[in-house]
Amino acid sequence: MAFLHTIENGAAAALIAGAEQVIRGKRPFLEFLTAAILAKGHILIEDNPGLGKTTVAKTLARLIQTAPGECLAFKRIQFTPDLLPYDITGVDIFDPESRSFRFVPGPVLANIVLADEINRTTPKAQSALLEVMAEGQVTVGAATHRPPLPFLVIATQNPIESEGTFPLPAAQLDRFMMRLSLGYPDRDAELSILTDNPAEHILHTLEPAIGLADFLAAQEAAAAVFCHPALRGAIADLVRDTRTQEGFLFGASPRAGLHLLGAVKALALVKGRTYVIDEDILQLAGPVLAHRLKSRNPRLQGEQLLRELCLARINGIKTA
Repeated sequence: MAFLHTIENGAAAALIAGAEQVIRGKRPFLEFLTAAILAKGHILIEDNPGLGKTTVAKTLARLIQTAPGECLAFKRIQFTPDLLPYDITGVDIFDPESRSFRFVPGPVLANIVLADEINRTTPKAQSALLEVMAEGQVTVGAATHRPPLPFLVIATQNPIESEGTFPLPAAQLDRFMMRLSLGYPDRDAELSILTDNPAEHILHTLEPAIGLADFLAAQEAAAAVFCHPALRGAIADLVRDTRTQEGFLFGASPRAGLHLLGAVKALALVKGRTYVIDEDILQLAGPVLAHRLKSRNPRLQGEQLLRELCLARINGIKTA
């Protein structure tokens, strides 16, 4: 079992090492990103334009090999105000030769789907992602179509105060396991980017880091990581605290608790452990829960309140 765990942890390490060839100076971000994909979660990346959000999705698709010379199927959807739902899901069109309708698949039916600037389109178009993100299927007319596995949506959004943005509905936000932010690089990373221009000169020649079988095995290993009942209890209590805390208008859903449990297990695997520790919960409570919560006071830092709730639950375990 320990030997198998080493192999599966090696898959996670290989993904991070491969991504670092392109995404410079962002090790914590890449660890959280890897944990999310190993936990089969969708990811929302929020940041200013030009920081590499799109490059992250392109890099990830190239790192997992499905067959000799082939990687995961990658599709990009540029979200604009005039985007329509069938531009995402696909549509039935009439074929004059066969005198019947045939389905033309949309870009969402791929392994990795980049929903670029998702908050620049209307909630009506955003809703086209709800079914496929939650259930892994698209219904068009009377037929159901499934994307290939593994399936992952990486959405990018500009800060809500940016011009021409539409806030994501709560139902849409709840589909994302994590909300992450790249942030600006430090000086050394910026010098490295200026020297190599990795998105231009390295990305298109990037070699796969692992095979599909190893990636799927790592996902199974992440799900099997041990989480002590006391820590599971802390997760359940933390999620329930968000529903009773006066600082929040509404709390996290049961799906949020499942996402947090899956994410902390996967992060433990990324860190080389077969078990969850309290630090995993403390690190991921914000990325997994904060985007699902709405503060009563817009000036209140919801992330800080969430961290205080998390610390209280973890300290409660230590003193029990």
